[in-house]
Amino acid sequence: MTAEVPDRSGLDEHTFAARLREWLAEHHPGRAPRDPGERLAFLRAWQATLTEHGWVAPGWPRRWGGMELPLPLQAVYHREMATARTPVPPTNATGIVGPTLLMHGTDEQRERWIRPMLRADELWCQGFSEPEAGSDLASLRTRATLQGDTYRVDGHKVWTSHAAVADRMLALVRTGPPGSGSRGITCLVIDMHAPGVRVSKLRDMTGGAHFAEVDLEGVEVPVTDRIGEPEQGWTAARATLGHERSTSLTAAALRYQRVVRDLVELARRRDRTTDAQDRDRLARIVTEARLLEWNGRRVLAQVLDGGTPGPLSSVSRLQHGQFEQRLHECALELLGADGMLDARDPRLSAQTATGPGDGAWVRGFLRTRASTIGAGTAEIQRSTIAEKVLGLPADAAQREDR
Repeated sequence: MTAEVPDRSGLDEHTFAARLREWLAEHHPGRAPRDPGERLAFLRAWQATLTEHGWVAPGWPRRWGGMELPLPLQAVYHREMATARTPVPPTNATGIVGPTLLMHGTDEQRERWIRPMLRADELWCQGFSEPEAGSDLASLRTRATLQGDTYRVDGHKVWTSHAAVADRMLALVRTGPPGSGSRGITCLVIDMHAPGVRVSKLRDMTGGAHFAEVDLEGVEVPVTDRIGEPEQGWTAARATLGHERSTSLTAAALRYQRVVRDLVELARRRDRTTDAQDRDRLARIVTEARLLEWNGRRVLAQVLDGGTPGPLSSVSRLQHGQFEQRLHECALELLGADGMLDARDPRLSAQTATGPGDGAWVRGFLRTRASTIGAGTAEIQRSTIAEKVLGLPADAAQREDR
């Protein structure tokens, strides 16, 4: 990693925010196109611009292209980006896969992968879930057999976000004997363009196809693309899921401060701010959003202090999933009968000057039905919180692998 990243870590919050606003005023790319292909190219170009100007990965070390900001400035960064409605990254790699490579990869692997990942020159996906190994991830069956200095991978992954556009997959595979649970899992980086990789899109209830299933048949992966030691992949998996449930959610929680303002604006446009029940409902959402941010900051501070997200990340994940659902349920109640329309129905208002159109709330409601399933179901999060945070007896059926 040779690019020079400006050191802004010593700035006070006011100066940092002012510089970021000034830069965004000059470089903000505007709204992303709706066409999927054009949208992807647009988001990749924006990610490259952020990287080239040193405005990406606020918590990463500067050595690897990040900004290495202290916690207060990270909060300012995410808040300003949300307020400016900047486009989201084309995949979640920098928030989930990237920290895993930084923690468990070698310097040679970081040199190969981190820069293209940050710029979105290479897109990544996360190959964890399988048809019979979702919440019970330790029972995964995709097998990798070592032949000389190459693994041969055979198996099936499902619900893989952005797999259809990804260049690489951070995958968990079984290298131990059947029944070895978490002790027999290895973490590999799979080239999504390699022979034997077949991706099929999965369309969800919003009409989008953000997920995919991936068939792996005789896919060859060099040993140099293994993350960590053989059969130590569970450690990397816990780090990946921990960041998915904590540090990346912290940024999302700060973005939701802006989304909540959009919700209040929706209530104003719909003349729903005078009724006592509506006002109480909005007040609860505003309060939950603030609690979401504060808990996220607590977990992020633990990570920046040299620790790992730990079981507190399950608190963030559970809190976030439930909040997303309640937020969009509130939005549909404000929409009334219009909430039954298709998100693309012309009777729903288009993008407004101050926020999203009403169709966005309908899409969000449908999308967040999965919020308490992805990255570990709400039931799994509750079990982890009960055992690891509250110290209650472990579930005998899951004790061995957690």
